[in-house]
Amino acid sequence: TFVYSLLTRGRPYPLGVMVAAGLFCSVNGFLQGHYLLHCAQFDDEWSDFLLGLLLFYIGMAINIHSDYILHNLRKPGEVVYKIPKGGLFEHVSGANYIGEIVEWFGYAVATWSLPALSFAVFSLCFIGPRAYHHHRFYQEKFKDYPKLRKALIPFFF
Repeated sequence: TFVYSLLTRGRPYPLGVMVAAGLFCSVNGFLQGHYLLHCAQFDDEWSDFLLGLLLFYIGMAINIHSDYILHNLRKPGEVVYKIPKGGLFEHVSGANYIGEIVEWFGYAVATWSLPALSFAVFSLCFIGPRAYHHHRFYQEKFKDYPKLRKALIPFFF
């Protein structure tokens, strides 16, 4: 919420959006923490946790790498749009979005909790359409935009 918005280049990041995102993350963090501390019952089986942790770290690596690529697209003060290249951006317009979605579904598998699954599904429902609209924007703005690049899921959508 705070780090990405403070690092972004180009147009200023709206304070209202940053505050709303901070509020959402605070409420979500409370719900996740409350469930894990007061409601969850853990068993001795670690396979789901390890699989979820692996997915979470894969998604986080994709997300951080994609944000790095996006952050370095522009020089300081530059507001022009450019086509992101490298990493998962070679296959999808929303590489940072698919990273975040994988991250939160990994968390849901690791914790095996309804609040985590709800957050993962909400993230998919909110971020998926954003990725689609970004993809359409890039296709309309750039005539040389890669034809095989998909919106969110490599080779599929």
